Amino acid sequence: MRQLIVYVIWILISGSTSLFANNLSSDTLIVEAVTDFTIDGKGSNPQWETTAWTSLNQIDSGVTGYDSRFKIMYSPKGIYVLFSGKDKKITSPYRNDFDDLYDADVFEVFFHPNPALPLYFEYEISAKEKELVLLIPNIDGKIAGWRPWHYEGNRKIIKKVHVQKGTKGMEAWTAECFFPYELLQPLQQVPPVKGTYWNANFCRLDYDPGKMIKWSWSPVKVSFHEYQVFRTIQFR
Repeated sequence: MRQLIVYVIWILISGSTSLFANNLSSDTLIVEAVTDFTIDGKGSNPQWETTAWTSLNQIDSGVTGYDSRFKIMYSPKGIYVLFSGKDKKITSPYRNDFDDLYDADVFEVFFHPNPALPLYFEYEISAKEKELVLLIPNIDGKIAGWRPWHYEGNRKIIKKVHVQKGTKGMEAWTAECFFPYELLQPLQQVPPVKGTYWNANFCRLDYDPGKMIKWSWSPVKVSFHEYQVFRTIQFR
């Protein structure tokens, strides 16, 4: 906690913004502005057509043909994320929100609005439409997850999952989520405005072969909590 306080004081005193762009490059993902809409889990709203899919990179061997990708947009009220992943079955023993969903088939979102601070937001959505919502202090590799307080009303994430089935069974699943600024508000640079940039990561876990298989947008090696290599998103 002492180190976190020191970081905050340093930022306030220095007024420096250079650390916010520690990964800013040609790889920066542009986040387009949209008007607010109702999600359905399928990404059916026409505004999704205004932004391209971004692929997730498979880190572990063990499955093939499990192509995974995501889209992201933002509005005056929050951030929209759409995931899509090929799949053959749902591997998850969990039936409740805030269970240990990282031991099941999930998509994950990490938002790190101020890369100068070891503090970021993590979200997991399972193929059974269960969620895990955490604020993560990651100081000297010591990771702790804190659940939101008064997680209700305008602070609550809206989520929908759709499982696509074909003649031979399950073929894929999609997850569509809306993250209200009311929930993210304690973090800096929230809400984002045109030109704001954050660091972020988008990930997937799947356990169909009996072990953990990981996908990640950022080039993590072992853990999704390697926040130093999160990539940059910029709001346009």
